[in-house]
Amino acid sequence: MSEVTVILPEGETKHFSGETSVADVLAEMLSNKQRKKIVAAAVGDNLVDLSAKLDSLDQEKVELYPVLVSSDDGLDILRHSTAHLMAKAVVDLYGPNLKVAIGPAIEDGFYYDFDRKAPFTPEDFESIEAKMEEIVKSGIPFERKVVSKAEAIRLFEEKGEQYKVELLKEIEGETVSLYQLGDFIDLCRGPHVPNSSWLQVFKLIKVAGAYWRGDEHNPMLQRLYGTAFDDRKKLKKYLNDLEEAKKRDHRKLGKELGLFTISDQVGPGLVLWQPKGALLRRIIEDYWKEEHYKHDYELLYTPHIARLDLWQTSGHLDFYSENMYSSMAIDEVQYQLKPMNCPFHISIYKSQMRSYREFPLRWCELGTVYRYERTGVLHGLLRVRGFTQDDAHIFCRPDQLEEEIFNILDLNLKILETFGFDQYDIYLSTRPDKYVGSEEHWQRATDALKHALEKRGLAYEIDPGEGVFYGPKIDIKIKDVLGRSWQCSTIQVDFNLPERFEVNYIGEDGKEHQPIMIHRALMGSLERFIGVLIENYAGAFPIWLAPVQARIMNITDAQHDYCKNVYQQLRQAGVRIEKDLRNEKLNYKIREAQLAKIPYMLVIGDREAESGTVTVRERSGKNLPPMTVEDFAAKINNECRAAMA
Repeated sequence: MSEVTVILPEGETKHFSGETSVADVLAEMLSNKQRKKIVAAAVGDNLVDLSAKLDSLDQEKVELYPVLVSSDDGLDILRHSTAHLMAKAVVDLYGPNLKVAIGPAIEDGFYYDFDRKAPFTPEDFESIEAKMEEIVKSGIPFERKVVSKAEAIRLFEEKGEQYKVELLKEIEGETVSLYQLGDFIDLCRGPHVPNSSWLQVFKLIKVAGAYWRGDEHNPMLQRLYGTAFDDRKKLKKYLNDLEEAKKRDHRKLGKELGLFTISDQVGPGLVLWQPKGALLRRIIEDYWKEEHYKHDYELLYTPHIARLDLWQTSGHLDFYSENMYSSMAIDEVQYQLKPMNCPFHISIYKSQMRSYREFPLRWCELGTVYRYERTGVLHGLLRVRGFTQDDAHIFCRPDQLEEEIFNILDLNLKILETFGFDQYDIYLSTRPDKYVGSEEHWQRATDALKHALEKRGLAYEIDPGEGVFYGPKIDIKIKDVLGRSWQCSTIQVDFNLPERFEVNYIGEDGKEHQPIMIHRALMGSLERFIGVLIENYAGAFPIWLAPVQARIMNITDAQHDYCKNVYQQLRQAGVRIEKDLRNEKLNYKIREAQLAKIPYMLVIGDREAESGTVTVRERSGKNLPPMTVEDFAAKINNECRAAMA
């Protein structure tokens, strides 16, 4: 190609020889100040290196969009390049004793997997980072090479890199791209930064085990995690947030606060709720039930097992069997632990003929389900094998669909905001390649979801092709105080189950019609949601959620009887109270109450016992004036009502 026309975002057009690099084009069309922040370029949906020649783009007219290093795409390129930088440093230091697997950029940084017998240690991290800094100072260029697949296989076979060879043999096409940084070469699509001098802000974070290709039957590799930024202040903030996240780890706080435990004797991924955790869960469940009752839902309870035939009809055995536990024989009939609540609610629906006049039917259940998760992915309350969904299913007529979605959104956001989550990202997932139902039904359901979001004034992003096979959906990802996103709420329209189970109703015309079924979960699962709550509040729950709202403590044994009397009065008034009447120094008791994240401490000495009052100390350390027991109970109850209003 002799000449290529280049168009920049501002509309400026210029003609260049096909041998001209993207970097040279930008050098001629942009100022030096602008170019310093450009790490790559976008051509349509493709990202290309600055070193790429125009004729390699295979277009006579090219719309070229500079990619800033501070942009999302730019940061991904920076982190992916830093992954290669780390891999080169590791190979330089330990080369003869390891094999290299894969190393992508991820949401908060990057990782690389290595096959090495000796475990990596913190001392290794220091050596690796020092080597990385040495390579950065050298300014070694990233060089892209396109070679035949056969040549690439020979290259990596000679190096003994069997993981690369395995990947190459599965790649379609005759050619592949490789990237070279000094003497380190890897299979990679790119793009990358121009040279290693761009990679000055990085930090290695941790090492973890990872099975090759995520398969527990494959070798266990060592995964080195790191992060990289285009600015040192951003790295500092990230590392500070990381330390804060460690302090908030729900597994650590759950143990310290006596909320839950997981026992190997019982089984991994199966949660045992301790008294305070059970009380926290009950508070959440009671609030959930009250709100659903106000919004015209009816509560259901269903069994933990069902005949295997039910899951055959529902399609779970076809689409979900790898996440289901083995069936069990009872009276020579096969039964199955439930992974979902949906088929039970449909069975209740089918227990009698339904009329169009009954709709909408809004049924909810805190239903415990069981799903197989690999041991390696289990994570405290966030990834478990037995969990309770805050499930609901709405059966409605097509003309009611949009209004029902609107009502679900209102209830959803109200509940999330009550728990302190008012920042979230919303996604509308559309029809995937494989789906059931007619295009007309899909369009109607997608439009209903879209219009409900727009009427509610909620910003959302389209997630094309990410709907479930039975219908489109809305996903809501809440953000905690550290800005981390958590997937909780989902609203799904289903054409599949009503058809599979032949669910019908008698319409106004006297004929049978198929209702629309909406699946929805607001918190997702109680286990996961409580894990998020613990981390969001760092265990210091607001007064209405705190399993223990106050702790009574005496100064001397002389106030023992009065403390017990106050304890009983407050318990009868509905205050969640506990007492500490040990023969310990007051400051020690106060310190322990603060570590337990208890909102209020009631200090009782001779003066309080004589006057019939309590001295109130807040969790923060602030002292309030003495007040009567009745006034303190009223204070707690008023604060709770205000929080839940």
